Amino acid sequence: MLDPLLLLALMGVGMLAGFVDAIAGGGGMIALPAIMATGISPVAALATNKMQSIIGTGMAGLTYWRRGFVDIKKLLPAVVLTFFGSMLGAFTVASIDVTFLTVAVPVALIAIALYFLFAPKLSDADRVARLPEHIFIPVMGFLIGFYDGIFGPGTGSFFSIGFVVLFGLGLTRATGHTKILNCTSNLAALVIFIPQGHVVWPFAIAMALGQIIGGYVGARTGIRFGATLIRPLVVVVSIAMAVKLLFWP
Repeated sequence: MLDPLLLLALMGVGMLAGFVDAIAGGGGMIALPAIMATGISPVAALATNKMQSIIGTGMAGLTYWRRGFVDIKKLLPAVVLTFFGSMLGAFTVASIDVTFLTVAVPVALIAIALYFLFAPKLSDADRVARLPEHIFIPVMGFLIGFYDGIFGPGTGSFFSIGFVVLFGLGLTRATGHTKILNCTSNLAALVIFIPQGHVVWPFAIAMALGQIIGGYVGARTGIRFGATLIRPLVVVVSIAMAVKLLFWP
């Protein structure tokens, strides 16, 4: 029989993870260790984490869209390619040696943190894109989606830095676009995990309820405070993820 206090605690974890993830990404750093602490298998923990996080990410993305920070029609090709990229990554992960990513990804996350910390022009104002958006945002979606399918940590940070550096989006708009594509890549993984029966539904549902609240409040907070809050939180989350991957992989 499931302990109601455990489900309540997982709901609280989901709420906190959803709040942080809606602003700067990295909610999995909070949610996944809590799920694994319940004693379920690593695969079940990963699947359950994807299931609960997609609810918060979806709520955050919906909130950014409703507030006018995301143009879904323009982003649709990237959504499609992100989905298929993540699916391809999940299908091929068994035949790819990803051990080098345990070092490469933390280095990339530290570089992202340093960029967000020291770049003088980071704000909510849009700038001129360095690449044609209609071609290269879908390409970026496919590549980062593929990465998410085979490994995953830092996906939100990679999307955010791409939208800011390559396509000139202000931080709040970049965060909104990131939530949509991150939600898409998680959905692709669930297409594989759910039929295989890996999701622990009581845990996922409890955390999803918290994610709805945390994702909504986090998105509203990110929209209200914009770059003033998003910028330092991205720095903190990116460094924290890098340290975790390096010392507690």
